Amino acid sequence: MPELIAGDEQRVLLELAIALTIGLLFGLERGWHGKGAEQEADTQKPAGVRTFGLIGLLGGVGGVLAETISPLALGLMFVALAAIIVGSFIVHVRETGEAGSTTLVAELLAFALAALSTLGHEVEAAAAAVVATLLLGLKPQLHRWLGKIEQSELQATLKLLLITVVLLPILPDRGYGPADALNPYTLWWLVVLIATISYVGYFAVKVLGANAGVPLTGLLAGLASSTALTLQLARIGRSDRAHANLIAAGILIANTTLFPRILIIVALLEPVLALALAVPLLAMTLLTSFPSLLFWLRRGRELDASALQVSNPLALGQAMRFGLLLAAVMLVARISADLFGDAGLLGVAAISGIADLNAITLSVARMELAELGQRTAVLAILVALSANAVFKTLICTTIGGGALGWRVGLPLLAAIVAGSALVLSGCDCAQWIRRIPLPAIDWG
Repeated sequence: MPELIAGDEQRVLLELAIALTIGLLFGLERGWHGKGAEQEADTQKPAGVRTFGLIGLLGGVGGVLAETISPLALGLMFVALAAIIVGSFIVHVRETGEAGSTTLVAELLAFALAALSTLGHEVEAAAAAVVATLLLGLKPQLHRWLGKIEQSELQATLKLLLITVVLLPILPDRGYGPADALNPYTLWWLVVLIATISYVGYFAVKVLGANAGVPLTGLLAGLASSTALTLQLARIGRSDRAHANLIAAGILIANTTLFPRILIIVALLEPVLALALAVPLLAMTLLTSFPSLLFWLRRGRELDASALQVSNPLALGQAMRFGLLLAAVMLVARISADLFGDAGLLGVAAISGIADLNAITLSVARMELAELGQRTAVLAILVALSANAVFKTLICTTIGGGALGWRVGLPLLAAIVAGSALVLSGCDCAQWIRRIPLPAIDWG
């Protein structure tokens, strides 16, 4: 028995069905968005489910005609549809006074994606339609998030993006200075990397605000600056001794984020070094997480997290200062390693760990492991972490008092001792991880 529908015709029908579905998907979102206490008739709306469905089917037919007759047919159909949509939009504005153009753009996009689905790009068109519909449905949330962004934050972000997009591609990708320690392209790329990670935490705090509570705020703000958050909470603890457990939990949670953050940064730059650091940093994360949980469970009444302020990590001046600090640390670390060997690098790590843990971590990760040695690189990062932990313990003790100092200091120092013991014991942590049966992964 011969087939009722040929193979090519089946393909065309399937493509048209996808085009229709794309239009209906847009129409469902626009129809739901426009519903109110009193449903309006379709003729009173700029576009509804039926209109968008027809637009999707029209785009599908246009794509088929473009393949079978001429691409000009699709172009003429798009121009005609655009003229109809614009005319309908003008009439709608005159009758209602509503000048929103989102539906107009959605109609044109629905036609374009529907046509794309019949031109051999069904998956791409369907994916784009889903993303566009999701974007249309997120209007209230997007407006609420944008309302929390200050003008200075927007300007700083745009300035940094401009300098990154324009400057980064033209920076020379070669070394300068002693032992070619300074590479302008690499330096700026690392600045952008750290700023982006910090910005995630910064905007998470901005969006969630005081409703996040101290533990979650500490977790998110720790991505931006654990030192700044430690200082702020220690000042609060000085005048509010009743919240010592809750404040200690917030500080420990913020500093707990340091360990996985360092591991991610190192993994992006030097995966082999990340393997050697994985087990010690995991142990340090656990040893600070459990005391954080214990103090939080014994926190008493809540503390308003709105008292916590996190500075804008993408302020242009701050990014440039970090870049200069990173260049100085990379240069001094290279010179110290060449002149004084491992001892010189560890000394720089101890000093830099107090000032900025990111700078020494990036510097060590960018140095050649063949020259430096994996064990020395791991020790340098641990020394920087140790100096940072001692510094924060002193902050909590001198500013927040002894009760806060021991609550924060003991877990941090215990984590440092445990991580150092794992490294100094000579255990091959990287070898342990390589034994994990994960196929198709290059462990270096």
